[in-house]
Formats: sequence, structure tokens, C-alpha cells
Amino acid sequence: MSKPTLLLTGAAGVLGRAFVEELAADYHLIGLRHRAAIDDPRVEELTGTLADPHLGLGPETSRELARRVDVVLHSAARTAWRGSREKLFAANVTGTEHMLAFAGTAAAPFYYVSTAFVARPPDEEHRGAGPGAYVDSKIAAERVVRESGLPAAIVRPSVVGGDSRTGRIASFQGMHKVLGGIVQGTIPVVPADPGSPFDTVPQDVVARGVKRLIAGGVTSGEYWLTAGRNSPTLGEYVELILQVAERMGHAPQHPPRLMPAEVLDRLLLPLMEDAIPASLRQQFSGFIELLLLFQSSSAMESSFDALGMSDYVSHRALMAGFEKSVQYWIATKMPARGVVT
Repeated sequence: MSKPTLLLTGAAGVLGRAFVEELAADYHLIGLRHRAAIDDPRVEELTGTLADPHLGLGPETSRELARRVDVVLHSAARTAWRGSREKLFAANVTGTEHMLAFAGTAAAPFYYVSTAFVARPPDEEHRGAGPGAYVDSKIAAERVVRESGLPAAIVRPSVVGGDSRTGRIASFQGMHKVLGGIVQGTIPVVPADPGSPFDTVPQDVVARGVKRLIAGGVTSGEYWLTAGRNSPTLGEYVELILQVAERMGHAPQHPPRLMPAEVLDRLLLPLMEDAIPASLRQQFSGFIELLLLFQSSSAMESSFDALGMSDYVSHRALMAGFEKSVQYWIATKMPARGVVT
């Protein structure tokens, strides 16, 4: 019996690579890519663009592809927060509209990868650009999916971490910038409330959750692929980073202090404007943007229990997975000085 055919966008990205690992054994994968090559023998690779109604393939080729495809998993997104709001919406909303039109032609169920941070829409002050504009674009794309009338499910992962077993990740993310700044001792203050939950889930766990939805024939609803109430706090994660760094011979000489981002942004940074270099102020501002989005005083909703995956997001499992991410970053970015035990 032949495998069902699944069209995957964003296969060269962080989650896309994890989807390939999780799905390749059970699906014939076709990866629609733009610039970055997928370069995986398990994926039939097509070059196109989500900016075009025919996905950059031409009308006839697009129709032929639609006749082959059984499932559409739309993971591609523009995540460059420094870009304009217009570019974010063109990629994340218009691109989703084009993928939905394709799924309708193919009569294929549609799975849309959004973000859990739609639960925290930006205020008016932060809507124009940066993380706020990105979240706004995903909220708008979700609306397009819901209003399409097609069989479609929306998945909402939180911060995606490296593989739970190895820490490996296709490219380091914003979380790793903060992690690296702590290990390298380049940030004396971490803009974070130590008691706030920090919701991050390993990439392979997210991919497995999505596979369960697809394999189970779930074609409606919204699913939170988050740590939820089991999420460790920022303080716990920072302490773990310092422990792993010390064990690997990279303990920072001056461990950072944790200070609520609002206090740092509104009170401390203005006082230090003339006392610290512009590059350091810019780095702090970037950390503040990230951590204001990622931290919360309350836990997010999670669907992993309903998917039968509660063991994958227990507090112990999440700490163990994050430890692997820290080890992988240090081993990749810093010269060896110690031995992991």
C-alpha cells in the first residue's frame, strides 16, 4: 500500500526539519521551498513561492500537484521581526491564503502552524513592528484559516527548543541568544521575572503532536502545543544554564541578575543611557522584546494531555530537554574545556 502524500511548507526551517524526521516513515513528503534547499533524500523538493496564487509553479503544474496531495501542512512563515509589518503580513497572511486555495483544489485537510503567543496579542504601542507585528500576522492568518470553510486544524506551539534527546536544532533561535548571553557573561542583567513560567517545548515533541492530529484524522479545532502548567520558570531555566555551563567548563565569571523586564526597560536603561555602549543597549532592548513576549504570570493552555502526550511535557522531561539544548549550544559555539557528565 502506498503512503499518503503530504505537502509540507517550511521544510528547511527548525520545525520543518523536525516534521521531516517525524513524518517521513509514514508519508511521501513533498517540500515546497523558496530559497533554502531542503537537501533531504526523504523529501521530494519543489521550488516555488507562497507569494504567487499558483505557488510559483504555474497553473498546470499546481493543478497536477493538487491531484497528488492528500494532506497539506503549512509550516512556512516569516519570522524576521525586524522586517516591516507589511512584509510580515504578505508572507504570513497572503501566503496562508494561497496555501488554503491549493488545499481546497486538492480536497486535502489543512494543518496550519501558528504560535501560542496569539494568546497574548500586542497592545497598540507594540503593533507596528517587531514581535507584536509578527503575532498580529499570525492572528490574522488564523482568522483566514477559520473563515476558509475548509477542513483545517490550527496548531499553536510555544517557544520551540532543540531536540529533546540531542539538543540539535537546524538554526539557533531567540531563546539561544539569551542562553548564549548568560553563558558568555555578556549580559549582567537578564530582563526577566524569575518566577514567571517560560513555555518552551522541544521540536520533536511539537512534531509528534502534529503527527498525532494528522494520523488521527483531526480536521478542525485549535491545539496548544505548549508546556502549560508544567512549564518551568525563568529562574529554574537560568539556574540550569549556569549549572550546565559550569559542568562544561564555561561558568561565567559574573552570573547575571534577574530583574523584571518592565523595571529594566522603564527605569534602569534610561538611567544607563549615557553609561553603557549603544551596542549593549541594543542587545538589552532585543532581550527585553523577546522576554516580554515569552514570559507571563500565568501558564498557557496545553493540548498535550488530550493528545495522550502528557509524559513528554512533564516538568522533569522539559528540564531534561532544555538541558540538552544548553549542552548543544555550548558544544557548538564554545571551545571544549570540560566534560559533560
